[in-house]
Amino acid sequence: MRNKFLFALAVVGMLAGLISAYFFGIQHKPQPPAFKPASNPFEKGIYANGIIESYQESGSNINLYPEVAGPVVRIMVSEGQQVKAGTPLFMIDNDVQRATVEQQKAQADSALAQIKLASASLRNLQDQYDKQQASYDLDPKSVSRDALDTARNSVEVGKANLEVAQKQYQALLKGYRASKVLLSKYVVYAPSNGKILSINAAVGSYLSPQGTYDTYTGGSDPAMVMGNMHRYVGVRCYVDEILIHRLPEPAKMRARMFIRGTNINLPLQYVRAQPYVSPKIELSNQRTERVDVRVLPLVFRFEKPDHVALYPGQLVDVYIGEAP
Repeated sequence: MRNKFLFALAVVGMLAGLISAYFFGIQHKPQPPAFKPASNPFEKGIYANGIIESYQESGSNINLYPEVAGPVVRIMVSEGQQVKAGTPLFMIDNDVQRATVEQQKAQADSALAQIKLASASLRNLQDQYDKQQASYDLDPKSVSRDALDTARNSVEVGKANLEVAQKQYQALLKGYRASKVLLSKYVVYAPSNGKILSINAAVGSYLSPQGTYDTYTGGSDPAMVMGNMHRYVGVRCYVDEILIHRLPEPAKMRARMFIRGTNINLPLQYVRAQPYVSPKIELSNQRTERVDVRVLPLVFRFEKPDHVALYPGQLVDVYIGEAP
C-alpha cells in the first residue's frame, strides 16, 4: 500500500513538473512601449543632455538674491506671474535700518541747525568787529588795540566754528544718504520684464545675500528665479568634450529636441555656444560635478507650441547634426 502511495505521488509530481515547464516555456508577447524611444534623426548626429530654460539673449535665468540679510515680511508676487521691470517682488524686515535712518536724519537736521546758529553768531561777531574797526579808523583812541584784536580773533573763531559745523553736517548727511540707500535694498525689485518662475522664500524665512537654505538639497537657493517665457523658449545642452570636434559649423548646425515620456520632438535653432569647456554637472542634481568629464554648453531656442506643456527645468534629449 505504501509503495502505491509513493508511486502515485511521484506521478503527480512529474505531471506538475511537466505542466509547469509548459507554462513557463510559453513566450509571452512583450508589451509595446508607452512611447517611441528617441532615435538619432541625423546621419552623423551626436547626443547631448538638455534642459529647458527661459530664453535670454545673454546668460540664463535670472537668479535674484537680496543685498541685505533678514527675515522676509512680505512677498508681493506669485509664481507664474508676469512682471515689469521695477515691480516690487519681496520685502525684508527693515525695522532696525529704518530706525537707523531716522536717527541719522535727526542728527543731520541737528547739525544743520548748528550751521545756522554758527552762521548767525559769525554775522554778529563780524558786525561787532566792523563797528569797532570803523570807530578805530575815525579815532584810534576810541577803541583800544587789545579790544580790536579780540574782536578780530572772535571773528576767526566764528569762521572756524562755522566750518566745523558745515563739515560735520556734510559727514552726517552722507551717512544719512548711505543709510537711506541701504534701506531701499530691503525691497527687491524686478530687474527686467519677465515671468516669476520660482519663489524659494516664504514670509518668516531668513534670507541672506547667499540666498535661502533648501531643506531638501541641503544647499542654498536664490530667493526667486525670473525668466522670459514669451515667444521663444531656450534649451541649454552639454556636449561631451570628446564629441566637440564633431560639431558642425554654426551656420550648418541643426538640432532636434525629444521630450521625454512622449513621442513629441521639436526642431531647435542654434543661438550660441559658451566658449568655455567646463566640468560636467548632473542636471538632476546640479550640486554634483564630474571633474573628470568636461562639456561645452550650447544654447538653442524654439517657438513654444500651444499644444505642448513645457516648463523651465525640464530635461530633454537633444541630437545635433549637420544640414544636408
